[in-house]
Parts: sequence; C-alpha cells; structure tokens
Amino acid sequence: MTELHLLDSGFMELEDSDRHISLGIGAVAIISGTAPKRAEFTEALAERLADNTRLRQRIRRAPLDLVAPVWEDDPNFDVARHIRWTALPEPSDEATLFELIATELAERLDRDHPLWQCTVVEHLADNRWALIVRAHHSLVDGVSGISLFEGFCDRPADKAPTRAPKQDHENDTAAGLFDWTVKTLRMPLDAPRFVVSTLRSLAPIAMAAISPAAESSLNGPIGHQRRYVAVRTSLAEVRDISAAFGVTVNDIVLAAVASAYRTLLTRRGEVPTSDKLRVLVPVSMRPAHAKYVLDNRVSVLLPHLPIDIADPVERLGTIHDRMTEHKSKGGAQAENSMLELAGRLPFAPIAWTLRLAARFPQRGVGALATNVPGPRRPLTMQGNQVLELLPCIPIAMRLRTAIAILSYGDNLAFGITGDYDTTPDIEVIADGIREGIAELLAHAAHRLPHRDSVVEPDARRSQDAPVPD
Repeated sequence: MTELHLLDSGFMELEDSDRHISLGIGAVAIISGTAPKRAEFTEALAERLADNTRLRQRIRRAPLDLVAPVWEDDPNFDVARHIRWTALPEPSDEATLFELIATELAERLDRDHPLWQCTVVEHLADNRWALIVRAHHSLVDGVSGISLFEGFCDRPADKAPTRAPKQDHENDTAAGLFDWTVKTLRMPLDAPRFVVSTLRSLAPIAMAAISPAAESSLNGPIGHQRRYVAVRTSLAEVRDISAAFGVTVNDIVLAAVASAYRTLLTRRGEVPTSDKLRVLVPVSMRPAHAKYVLDNRVSVLLPHLPIDIADPVERLGTIHDRMTEHKSKGGAQAENSMLELAGRLPFAPIAWTLRLAARFPQRGVGALATNVPGPRRPLTMQGNQVLELLPCIPIAMRLRTAIAILSYGDNLAFGITGDYDTTPDIEVIADGIREGIAELLAHAAHRLPHRDSVVEPDARRSQDAPVPD
C-alpha cells in the first residue's frame, strides 16, 4: 500500500475548500521546429511512463477519511486521455500563448484518473511549438514537478531508464485499518512529544499565518479565471549581483519580487509600508536521492518583504538579513519534523482539522514566491531542442498573485499567475521584476567592473557566502 503523505492530502483538502481554484502545477516548454505527429508523441510518452508507475495511478479515498488516501492503479488508464492538442490562433505570439496558459491553469484535473496532463501547442510563431505539462500539487512539488517534465524529454545516450517497482495494492483496506489501530494506540505516546518538540519553533510561523497583515489589495477573494505573464533574465547576470553583494540567488529573486510589488501597490494608490506584504516562500526539504520521487517535500518561510525601502541595494541587504534570520530559527526544519511526526498519528482527526483550516480565510499573507532549480543540461523533446522553460503555478488561499522562478541553463524565468478580475495590471509586476534586476545589476557593475571578476562582499555580510542556485 502507498499512502499519500499528510501534505499531499492537504492539497486535496485545499482544492476542495474553494470551487474557484485548481491546484495544478505546470511547466511550459518552448521547443524548436514543428510539433511531432500524434501517434509518435503518444508512443514516446507511453514509453516514458514505464519509468514511474505513479503516473498510471489515481487516488482512492477511504470512507469518512478514517485512513489516509492511497495511490491505486487506474484500471482504465489510457495515455491518450492525458494528452490534448491545440493550436494558437493568429498572431500566434507570446501574448496568445500566455492566454492559453492562463486558461489551462484555471481547469481542474480529473480525479477519476491520474492527476497529470500534457497539452501540445502547435503553430507558435518563429517555427516553434510548446508543451504544457501540469500535475496536481498532491502529486508533485516544484522540484519533483520539474523532474517529471525531464522524464518526458529525450534521455541522454549514456543514461539507461530506471523503472520504479510496481506497487502491490492487495489487502489495502485491511492494512490501512491495522495501521490506523496502531497509530491510535501510540497516540498517547506520540502526541505529547509532537506538541513539545515543535511548539516553540512553529509558534512564530503559526502567528504569522493567522495574524492579519495591513489591509492590501493583494489579499482577498479570487475568481475562477486567471492571467499569466512571464519575465526572463540571465542567470549569469544574477550571479554577478550575488558575487558583488555577497547574497544568494534566492535573495536577489525576492528583492526583484519586492521591487515589483512596491511598484504595483504604488500604482494602485496604496502606501507600501513595512507591514504591507508578508510572502509565503516554500523551502525544499527534498534530499538529493529523492529528486525523482513524485510527492511533496516542502516547508515554508513567511518573511515580510521590505517594500517600504526605496533603495534597491538596501532592500536587498534587508532581505538577506531577514532570510538568514528566518532560516537560523529553524522554523522550516521544525515544520517538516511536525509533518513527519503527524504521519504517525491517526489520519482521520488530522484530515478533518486540515479540512476546517483550509476553509479559514487567511489574511496574513499577501503573495507567494517559489524558486525552483531547473535542469542544467540542454533538453530535447522528440529530437527538437527545448529552447526555454517557463514555470506556472496556481493561486489559492486568497492570494491573488503567485510567482514561480525557474532556472534552465543560463536563463532564469519568472512565471506570474494572477486572478483575472483583481489583477488586470499583472504586467506591472512583470515590469517591476525587470526593473528590480536591472537596478541591482547597475549597482553591481560598480563593484564588478568586469563580468569575470569577483570582489569581496560587504564586510557587514562577509560571513554569508553566496549560493549559486
């Protein structure tokens, strides 16, 4: 039996809590040449699915959620069911593609079958085509989602396929009830340790999540339709900034995001105060050996972005200091430990608690920004070069915008998702990110007069070595 982890199940509850949201995580590949023929693409994808049985499995829930949901083989699995074909209308440009991506993000995946889908997009301008790959958040997080996409690409000549062992689902119900009984008997021992060991570290995160922030147009009810736009920048330029100021790539990404939201709120006539924007930042807890395991292994940080600071260098330094402080408190590790320990408790009361919490209208967080390291090597699909990868993520929990950042080769792409009704000015966020990176690069040029040179970082932050990815 393969049970869903607590966090995986939580995303199902979150989607059930709001009829307007769809929790499919996506990646969009822009590919050279013309799209392959349907039969060829379907055959190639079916071959790739042999590497991971999870992609042929659906979710089965127990009555009253007495035990955790399990993955079971879909008896009616048909790979063609998971492939859609479409073509862009004229002018077949980037804006037209972004409209299609927004439409895809709004559509829920079919829970009667495995929770993933590919959309082949033909007739993209400049002799290109695109592939949109989406999977439900209960199946993947950012890192495993990109690994899923890599699995659909052509394999390197020197890499043999690795096939996941077939899961045996016989006697699932009996085993689940036995497991439930064991967990119930152990609860008097596990529950006190669970509370004592995590309460101190998680108290700041819990308070941040439930405490209302300053009123902002970034937080509020969302509709069903979406908007989407993407921004590209050079990873080499971001690393120049990293070397110049002694900060991480993630710090620079958040500084650009802060610049964008400062501009957005100012344009909307709102004062960008220091308490205006708390951002949810997922933190990967995935070990290297679990890169290709399809599940969720993330924790979160909830820092305030210093959108009140006008100077881009000071803003970057403040973000670096805040992120360092948040990480040093161990909140992300404590939350991850809590999830692991909660897995030893009976599933039913935890599932009911998650269901209730998912319906609670949070007002403390205004945005989400997640940074995912992508493939370093060039990828091909059906022999055609993957020119770029764009991330696209859902919005939920009253967050009217969300930003995903994905690296591929020497490129860094920001994918911005917004609620259609409340974010008609989504391009302002895109322009703000471009401007934020450009400002930092201009300041970095004074410290790095030559791109290949490296100087010592600030004395104030000299103890913090930059992280390349």
